[in-house]
Amino acid sequence: MADYQNLFTRVQVEAPHYPGIPHEPQGLWKRGTKASASYWLGKIGDAQIGPFYLGATGLASIVFGLLAFEIIGLNMWASVGWDPVQFVRQLFWLALEPPAPQYGLSLPPLKDGGWYLMAGFFLTASILLWWVRTYRLARKHKMGTHVAWAFASAIWLFLVLGLFRPLLMGSWSESVPFGIFPHLDWTAAFSLRYGNLLYNPFHALSIVFLYGSVLLFAMHAGTIMAVSKYGGEREIEQTIDRGTAAERAALFWRWTMGFNATMESVHRWAWWFAVLCTLTGGIGILLTGTVVDNWYLWAVKHGVAPAYPYSFDPVVDPATLTGAGQ
Repeated sequence: MADYQNLFTRVQVEAPHYPGIPHEPQGLWKRGTKASASYWLGKIGDAQIGPFYLGATGLASIVFGLLAFEIIGLNMWASVGWDPVQFVRQLFWLALEPPAPQYGLSLPPLKDGGWYLMAGFFLTASILLWWVRTYRLARKHKMGTHVAWAFASAIWLFLVLGLFRPLLMGSWSESVPFGIFPHLDWTAAFSLRYGNLLYNPFHALSIVFLYGSVLLFAMHAGTIMAVSKYGGEREIEQTIDRGTAAERAALFWRWTMGFNATMESVHRWAWWFAVLCTLTGGIGILLTGTVVDNWYLWAVKHGVAPAYPYSFDPVVDPATLTGAGQ
């Protein structure tokens, strides 16, 4: 049956539910023991659901996240007069805006941006607590902490947008609004305000690593699926005891991609590309407005972009002409 697999089929292996490696409970928190299976979830991943373990940091993260979600959602709902129909119709356009520029870094009234700061505090606390949970669980299971540090790279960009850069600029108004289209509008206005963000070299690096991540993950996924009938998805076994799947995959990469990759090294490539996407992006945002006021003029000055040619005669101030009123 395995010989007839293609992109749209997947063999689901039924087995007794696995509770995970032995785990010492701490205090009142114990890992669950119940698990179930889902045929449809098995189409995209492992069919086993659970057991779950939250712990203190996991539960606190969810509580803070729900508080932030509720504050944002209720403010959006209030902005349409508590009309549920309009809330659904306009959801993509609704926003919770940061405080106005005149408040600087002070705490404004709730209706003038205080709710925004409160939601941002809870959301930041939720994300940081989840990072602590990720790191601690990796250490507890005697794993590497690669996932936690990859998550930290994304958190870096999040903190640059909503905390570090507003602090350096001296105003909470520099923060990104909560909302779908308002977030996109802020991005477009931000680029225009600072002379086209596309001339920002760190933005360019971020896009390189973004597209590179997509390419590497797609190439890797395609290669492993192509050798899955030889057990290629059991990558750790193929790493420590290379079999026909690893040999075929490596040969294929050497012939088509031009360089060698192993079951282990391709993950390091993908990890670095993904991490550097948000890391360089955060650096580019942090420099904007704090160090560089206009990225186009910066690019012209450093020979990255050509200056626009003068199509018209220089504009003369009418006040300097002879006979102008004094």
